[in-house]
Amino acid sequence: MNGRLALAGVVWAAVSVAAFVAIGNVIVAAGLVVFGLVLLVVLAMASDWDSHPDFEERELYRSRRRKDKWDRNADVRARDRQRWEAHQARQAEKAARRPRQD
Repeated sequence: MNGRLALAGVVWAAVSVAAFVAIGNVIVAAGLVVFGLVLLVVLAMASDWDSHPDFEERELYRSRRRKDKWDRNADVRARDRQRWEAHQARQAEKAARRPRQD
């Protein structure tokens, strides 16, 4: 794509020079040059449009990262679950020792 981009740059430069020579109004010629430059920039930005991953590839990558993180933190979740169950057991024991206020 670099060859086509370079060719487009050469064509833009030639048309820019021709615009200033052929058109008597400098403002109109400058407008055409700026418009051509914008088109050249859009062409450069769109040159690698198809090389980016699509939505499915990005989501597959994200899901793999989430799964890796989930697997790495399995022991932390297990410890938290044990703490929570111990806390719930203490709360149940505390509630059982309290006299009911009926």
